[in-house]
Amino acid sequence: MASHPGDDPLIGDISEGRVLRAILSRTEPAAQAIVGPGDDAAVIAAASGSVVATTDTLVHGPDFRLAWSSGYDLGWKSAAVNLADIAAMGAAPTALLVALAVPRDTRLSFVTAMADGLRDACAALSPGCAVVGGDLTVSDVLTIAVTALGDLGGRRAVTRSGARQGDVIALAGELGAAAAGLSVLFGRFRDGDRPVPVDRSALDARQLQALQAQLRPTPPIGLGPVAAAAGATAMMDVSDGLGLDAARMADASGVTLALDGSALDALVFAGDRARGVAGGEDHGLLATFPAGVLPPGFRALGVVTERGVAGVLVDGDPIADAGWDPYRDWDATAG
Repeated sequence: MASHPGDDPLIGDISEGRVLRAILSRTEPAAQAIVGPGDDAAVIAAASGSVVATTDTLVHGPDFRLAWSSGYDLGWKSAAVNLADIAAMGAAPTALLVALAVPRDTRLSFVTAMADGLRDACAALSPGCAVVGGDLTVSDVLTIAVTALGDLGGRRAVTRSGARQGDVIALAGELGAAAAGLSVLFGRFRDGDRPVPVDRSALDARQLQALQAQLRPTPPIGLGPVAAAAGATAMMDVSDGLGLDAARMADASGVTLALDGSALDALVFAGDRARGVAGGEDHGLLATFPAGVLPPGFRALGVVTERGVAGVLVDGDPIADAGWDPYRDWDATAG
């Protein structure tokens, strides 16, 4: 049944308190929260004594299109991308702080759908983690800024600078699916330069899978602490493409990452190696482990060698550190 305007008011027509109450009524308590939403700040337990923190901002235009993403999609994705960064340090996510800048003509139902997406992403990807606070304001441009906190559980943080000669290179997750989903959006759901709503009935199973990877990614969050416990020497979230992110790890560690082409091809979506190397937003975990160590959920991708002429090789040949900017050719002012 369609809602009446009074049931689904515009953000600009109601108070901040009503919006916040609507959001908080849809969230779950965080397992590590000592003081949760409703005070000047949250208090989160950190049993290890160390807090891992990260932040990421999604802005309408360069980062998403409302014609393609629902409020639920945006809530889910904004949680997932931050949870992946916490996991990449070997930590377990404990809490999210969410700041929303919302146009006045946004419906309250859109904001509560975002809250549902945030809640469900935390429940699915990192149970016990939840939204514990944030901020709400108005803006001409919809902006979602999320800060995620995590706990190392007594372990050291796994950085991207620890890869050593002889280590096994491994990946948890898939490569190229999110980029394939973006190609579906740009290729199928535009009217000239303007995005149009997605008609899922017009897509086959593989296209739907790719679209899901782009709009609601499911990074292997739980495998971050698993990798740390297994002795991972280096790790990072693959958010900007394997070529670019692997080059960052190689540079930080002072080594060459020698990838096996057949192993790489087994991990790329739909067999598209170029997209698997250059595409981004899959948020898999790229890690290195001592020889003979490969925890469940990770698949071997190559070995770490001494620094050579290139930071990243595939079957002995250097690959470009090509990265992925999803809207680099997109007019940010287009509707």
